[in-house]
Amino acid sequence: MTLDVLIPTYNRAALLRRTLESLLAAHPPETTEVRVTVADNRSTDDTRALVESFVERFDGRLEYVYESRPGRSSALNRAIVATTADIVAMIDDDEEVDRTWLRCIEQAFRDPGTDFIGGPYVPRWVSPPPSWLPSRYRAVIGWVDSGREIREYGPSFEGMLMGGNAVVRRTALARVGPYAANLGRTGGRLLSCEDEDMFKRLLASGARGFYRPDLIVHHYIAPERVTRGYFRRWCFWRGVSLGMLDRHAPAPVVHVLGIPRYMIGVALRGTVKTLAGLLRSRDAAQRFTAELAWWDLAGFVYGRHWYGPTAAPQPATPVTSVQNGAAWRQAP
Repeated sequence: MTLDVLIPTYNRAALLRRTLESLLAAHPPETTEVRVTVADNRSTDDTRALVESFVERFDGRLEYVYESRPGRSSALNRAIVATTADIVAMIDDDEEVDRTWLRCIEQAFRDPGTDFIGGPYVPRWVSPPPSWLPSRYRAVIGWVDSGREIREYGPSFEGMLMGGNAVVRRTALARVGPYAANLGRTGGRLLSCEDEDMFKRLLASGARGFYRPDLIVHHYIAPERVTRGYFRRWCFWRGVSLGMLDRHAPAPVVHVLGIPRYMIGVALRGTVKTLAGLLRSRDAAQRFTAELAWWDLAGFVYGRHWYGPTAAPQPATPVTSVQNGAAWRQAP
C-alpha cells in the first residue's frame, strides 16, 4: 500500500514547519510507503525555501508543487493529480499530526471495505477559550470531536468528513471528481462547503467512510479567529455556501420560501429561548449561539437566491495517460 500526504498552504511557512516536523516525528507505518506533497497556493513568503530545506530529512519523499489559481480546493486538486499513491491523505498547514496518525491510516485501509476516514481535531490554544464560545459552533475554529468510538458516516451519524483530516482511496476520488473550487475560501470570502460537497458526493457514489477517534490532528487556533466578528463572518459565508449547494441540489427537507424549514426553526427557537432566559441567565455562549443562527440563515438566503454562480463542482476531464496515476484533471 502507498500513501500520499497532501498539504495545501498559503503564506504560513512558520506553521508549515511544525506540520512537517510532526510528520517526521510520527511513528512510521509497518508496510506502507509514505510520500508528502506540499501544494503552494501562490505564497509570497519563504514557503518554497522551507520545503526544500526539509527534502533531505524526508529522504526524497517530499515534493513541492505550485498552484496559481487561488483557493485551498484548487491547491488540493493540483496535488491530487500530481501524485499516484493508493491512498490520499489531506491535512492543513496549521495542523500537526499525532504520532499514531500514519499507523492509524495503515490499519484502517487494510480493510478493503473502507473508502475514506476522518478523525478529531484537538485544539492547540494560544490563550484560553473565551466564555462566549458556543459549543455548537466549534467547527468555526476547526475544533472537531465526535466521540471515542469508531462510527460509520451516514444517516445515523451526524459527523462529516472535514478536509483538514481526511484520508480517501484514490479510486473513490476518481469516481467523484475534484473538489469544487467555487465553494471554497478565497481571499475575503469565507465560503466553506467544498468539504461538505465532497463528503456528499462520496456517500452518493456508494463509498463507505468511518470516523476514527485515533486519527488525531492537533489544530492551531489562531487568536484572530477567536473573535465574535470572525464567528459572524464565518457563519454568514457558510450560510452562503449552503445556499449555493441547495440551489444546485435542494436538500431533501421541507422548504419555506426556498429556505429549509429547520434553519428557520433553529433561529426562532434560539431567539425565544434566549429572550426567555435573558433576565435570569448570563450565559454568553447561549446568547451568541442564537445570534449566529440568524447569521447562518441570512447567508443561506443570500447564497440561495443572489450570490454567485451555480454550486456545481468544476468539471473534470478524463486523463488519457496514466503516468501520473490520477483519474481526472481539474478543468483549466
